Amino acid sequence: MTDQTSLKKLAGYRAAELVEDGMVVGIGSGSTIAYVIEALGKRVAEDGLKIKGVPTSDKTRRTAAKLGIPMHNVDDVDHIDLTIDGADQIDENFAAIKGGGAALLWEKIVAVNSKRNVWVVDDSKLSETLTHYLPVEVIPYGADQLFKRLEAKGYKPTWRLDQNGNPVRTDSANYLIDLHFDKMPDPFTLGRELTSMVGVVEHGLFLNVVDQVIVGRPDETVDVFNAHPSPLI
Repeated sequence: MTDQTSLKKLAGYRAAELVEDGMVVGIGSGSTIAYVIEALGKRVAEDGLKIKGVPTSDKTRRTAAKLGIPMHNVDDVDHIDLTIDGADQIDENFAAIKGGGAALLWEKIVAVNSKRNVWVVDDSKLSETLTHYLPVEVIPYGADQLFKRLEAKGYKPTWRLDQNGNPVRTDSANYLIDLHFDKMPDPFTLGRELTSMVGVVEHGLFLNVVDQVIVGRPDETVDVFNAHPSPLI
């Protein structure tokens, strides 16, 4: 048996092996992706790997650049070959919730512009159904009114606050509202509803996005699942 940190490293290093010389690579956010960045940095320094990175957060940009990975804005590349990112929770149908690290908007922009998407997680992130709280990124203007509408729908919204009790700001300077459900509604229906609400910039449901999921297991093995011939769990 091994601890969760070791599982993240195991899966992250495995995912980094998918990156080939000359690729434009979307690089995700979060604690597991930190190991992907670490592994890619080693390959750049030791093996002369030549890639272009596209970050899903300012933190990712800074971390990767420090390790010698050339970083580019999403609008400065003509394509993205592969994006490797994490997830807060993935259900058996490969639907996911992301945004626990406040990077969901940039993560989704990079994902939809990628030819291939791979999520890398430890096995604690797998669930038959989605039960994790759902982040929603909203513009500050009118955010209180939007919060009230979400509350009236029974979605149990809470503000994402920092250690000083102030609203967390995303890299696009927006606010985050986290929704909590006794039972998650149909993700596709919920996603469409949230997208249609004025003031919502993006939500953390990632549906029909992923091509492959890499999972670190407690027995120190790694499982690789291809999306949609069969259930994940």
